[in-house]
Amino acid sequence: MAPDKFKLAVLVSGRGSNLQAIIDSIEKNALQAEIALVISNVKTAYALERARKHGLEGLFLDPKSYPDRNSYEQALVERIQSKSVNLVCLAGYMRVLGKYFIEAFSGRIINIHPSLLPAFPGLNVQKRALEHGARFSGCTVHFVNEEVDGGPIIMQAVVPVFDEDDEASLSERILEQEHIIYPQAIQLILADKLTLSGRRVLHKK
Repeated sequence: MAPDKFKLAVLVSGRGSNLQAIIDSIEKNALQAEIALVISNVKTAYALERARKHGLEGLFLDPKSYPDRNSYEQALVERIQSKSVNLVCLAGYMRVLGKYFIEAFSGRIINIHPSLLPAFPGLNVQKRALEHGARFSGCTVHFVNEEVDGGPIIMQAVVPVFDEDDEASLSERILEQEHIIYPQAIQLILADKLTLSGRRVLHKK
């Protein structure tokens, strides 16, 4: 591994389509980074198989093997720090991170969420958007803080909601946009193109 590469740790729980989008962007040289570690809290997560197919280190770290959340997060932090990681990317990671983890990587954790935050944080996002009659939905890349889906917004993509949409069709169109903007947001961070001003993320000229 080249020592000057910007190193990512990607935390996953499911099929890993956003992990795949990051891998693809790196392989196409659209993203000048390397994935140093992929960690899942779910043993059967297909994301781990994706990591292995691309020769990446994939690790299942079982939360049930630890007495409490803090112990688990200490183990997570140690594994990630051992790889000299620059940025932690949550890609469908279905655990709420606690204070210990967030402080260990303060300002260096990002997430992708399938709504236009601050609308519809949390779970069942497209279902709620449809129930509320939203005319637009989308996705958001944001910095992670202790407020669930509440950190400063880096990038967003807007997706129209059609009358014939159901949860599955809307989710699929939003996911397409996630795969575009997540690698773009990572590239902005590694290129030092962003600055924080209170809750706002400003893009440097």
